Amino acid sequence: MKRSNFGVMSYRAAVAAVLALLLVACGGGEVVPYTGVEVRPLSPDFTTRRAVAYSPFRTSAGPEDLANEVIPKANIKQDLDLLLAAGFRLIRLFDSSDKVARQTLEVIRDNRLNIKVQLGAFVLSGNDVASRQELARSIALANEFRDIVLAVSVGNETMVSWSFNRIEPALMADYIRTVRRQILQPVTTDDNYAFWASAPTVITDEIDFAALHTYANLDTWFDPTRWDWKLTSVPESERAVAMMDAAIVETKRQYQEARSFLDRKGLSYLPIIVGETGWNAVDLGRQAFRAHPVNQKMYLDRLEAWAAESRGGAGPRQVFYFEAFDEPWKQGDDKWGLFNKDRQARFAIEALNDNGAPVGSATWVREPVNPAQDSNGDGVYTDADAVYFKLPVVNPAVTADQYTLFSDVPPGPSEVLAAGLRWDAFDGNTAAFPEVVGIFGVGDADRSLEITPRPASYGWGLLRQSPTAVTENLSGFAANGRLVFQISTMYPGKIEIGISTDTQDREPQEAFLQIQPGDFGYCNTGAWCTVSIPLSAFQAVNPKLDLSLVLSRFVIADRYAFTGKPNNSGITDKLYLDAIRWVK
Repeated sequence: MKRSNFGVMSYRAAVAAVLALLLVACGGGEVVPYTGVEVRPLSPDFTTRRAVAYSPFRTSAGPEDLANEVIPKANIKQDLDLLLAAGFRLIRLFDSSDKVARQTLEVIRDNRLNIKVQLGAFVLSGNDVASRQELARSIALANEFRDIVLAVSVGNETMVSWSFNRIEPALMADYIRTVRRQILQPVTTDDNYAFWASAPTVITDEIDFAALHTYANLDTWFDPTRWDWKLTSVPESERAVAMMDAAIVETKRQYQEARSFLDRKGLSYLPIIVGETGWNAVDLGRQAFRAHPVNQKMYLDRLEAWAAESRGGAGPRQVFYFEAFDEPWKQGDDKWGLFNKDRQARFAIEALNDNGAPVGSATWVREPVNPAQDSNGDGVYTDADAVYFKLPVVNPAVTADQYTLFSDVPPGPSEVLAAGLRWDAFDGNTAAFPEVVGIFGVGDADRSLEITPRPASYGWGLLRQSPTAVTENLSGFAANGRLVFQISTMYPGKIEIGISTDTQDREPQEAFLQIQPGDFGYCNTGAWCTVSIPLSAFQAVNPKLDLSLVLSRFVIADRYAFTGKPNNSGITDKLYLDAIRWVK
């Protein structure tokens, strides 16, 4: 796991799902003061095996689905056979649930697989009872599967400042101590490098090693100034390699920041492992010019070279790559896997086995090349396909007085019809793509667009944009322009209208307005009404919008957290749109 733009709403849903997995009860207990441990060494089996984070979920579309997803042992066996074929013989599990952890350990034992495990205990903020039940399970599994479980990690990113599952260090220390006193394996807690670069004594007194998370690529989104990934001074022909070289330098720097802090604290003997690090293979909205299967391979290659050097030197004692398989339930925080959700090997590891080769109970299948990620269209990935930062292309400004996205009326003398656009749902399936129907707005006969929401747990949304991210220069509308459309609906409560733009630094910006009946002419009585929104209203919400680089020309949505509706509201009332246009 890692910091995500998934948000608190999704965190709560994930917690609810985890609670549903926590089936075995165990007693509580008060926090007991303690003053340090004699560090248990990490075994050679732990430090020398190729390591990866593993989760078996395949079909869940969101966190609310996790509790109901059935995970057959046969699926776990297939996954582990694929990981063995990829050379991974140490996996990290994130919890001690019966559904995931116990089943995985039983598959390893019953099939005598040459795989060892770092077991997790997923503790929950504000729920000490469930947390201690999870601790009891982790203790039982670590003891029952002592020859497979080489280490135990209590908690995951619970103490870093931005944690969505925050637990105070004193309580975490007690959780760690509770587990450590009842097992023989080394014990730690997994957290972001920023936590380990300032870890309190109450934690370092309880652990046998530190498990550090480092995501150089995500830091370019959350903190664009952390390191220079754009490297505009480097020629474009060399920029992808330079970016990936800089990424591993930043990964090492983050490790060293934690290492130096612990050394200054008098803990030079305390080992550090990298508990999570990885690189996205696909951009889901925050990794443009960074996420690509070739870039993922470039990062993995550099990471494993560092890991090999470190085992006998001053670096981490182990590195867990994040992650083995894509997890669609994470939605916008997916596409980290070395295998996709269909268990197809990505470019980073595809050459390890022949395509179609049997590997235990599974078959090694290479992920097909995505034409959108194949720069020369030759059907194979090469180093030349790696992505890198490019300055935006600003197209000539639209000089017409009206830029029309949908209308039945022939264009006027100072009107331009938008071309090359399509409707995209927020996650591919949250609304039926608009159908042209024989219902129409005032003065715009004889058709309109019919939208039927198919909401996810968070809501739904549709964007009108270019499939290849070509922007439109609508800067001429900035001064006094308006976004105008007709709508007929009985949709309850507020809806959202938005736009998005690229920027010179290639960090897309968006602005949404939550409108209710009466705002800007909007109505939900079923009659046709004309909505007219000044573009200045969007710019007031987000001054970083660049109207010379418009991406989403029109967005209609209902994200429940923003419109005041409860999660899983499931509203499906139709909306009819007509005469959608930008007007000077």
